[in-house]
Amino acid sequence: MHTLENEYIRIAVADKGAELQSIQDVKTGQEYMWSGDAAFWGKHSPVLFPIVGSLKGGTYYYKNRAYQLGRHGFARDCVFELHNATDNSLSFLLQSDEETLKNYPFLFKLCIEYTLIEDKLRVTYRVVNIGEEDMYFSIGAHPAFKVPLFEGDAYSDYKLEFEVVENTGRWPINYDGLLESSDIPFFYNNNVIQLRKELFYKDAIVFKHLQSKKVKLVSIKNNKGFEISFDDFPYLGIWAAKNADFVCIEPWCGIADSVNADQQITNKEGIHQLAPGAVFVRHWEFSFIS
Repeated sequence: MHTLENEYIRIAVADKGAELQSIQDVKTGQEYMWSGDAAFWGKHSPVLFPIVGSLKGGTYYYKNRAYQLGRHGFARDCVFELHNATDNSLSFLLQSDEETLKNYPFLFKLCIEYTLIEDKLRVTYRVVNIGEEDMYFSIGAHPAFKVPLFEGDAYSDYKLEFEVVENTGRWPINYDGLLESSDIPFFYNNNVIQLRKELFYKDAIVFKHLQSKKVKLVSIKNNKGFEISFDDFPYLGIWAAKNADFVCIEPWCGIADSVNADQQITNKEGIHQLAPGAVFVRHWEFSFIS
């Protein structure tokens, strides 16, 4: 486990999956991340690469060959190398190898960097195509935050408040983890989701192309919590395991296959095409609200 802190914020990151395990307020000792209780969901913040969500039939096709990938890809189960450490950042590296090439025929470097900027955490994803042909990929975040955050609160005392008023629908997920062919109404000229555990009994709440690029999770009792900003992430998932005391806020550059997907990775919704030698960079940020 690797730790990093300044006078405001302390984090811990594991080598496996370069997974963020903890975010703490140094001044109060308050923990913000889910404990990883395996009775509900044994992860904290897996990185989703080289796909986000599920593939139709667990399979995609590239150059007339079939490949299989499990939900959210393989990076979350790989051991990353600590590539660089400074006073305010930790950088982890995963490179393609014989094992990844079995089900993902592209040469890549994936760097995940955690940077502390005063009371803010910035998480940066950097994908480099080190092959000689275009590569196709998606990437996304899956951080889980404990709810309730503060002693004496209940789960239903918390709300998600988006940056601007929304009118978008949500995209239902079927039992195979695929998106249905059309959305259903969700936001009606508002920007708040009042948390309740029943919201997630039918899997994640998935949005495409929200107007908001920030969302707050706060207690309605004291208006304290945190904010996530996610510029340049066109999709967002909100999820929790059934009856668990957490909520995931998931900025995605990619999305699950739809029930109508043709399974060709070059046609996949949310897929990114990266030329040889090119670099793809995205970041999301966490900051306290007190």
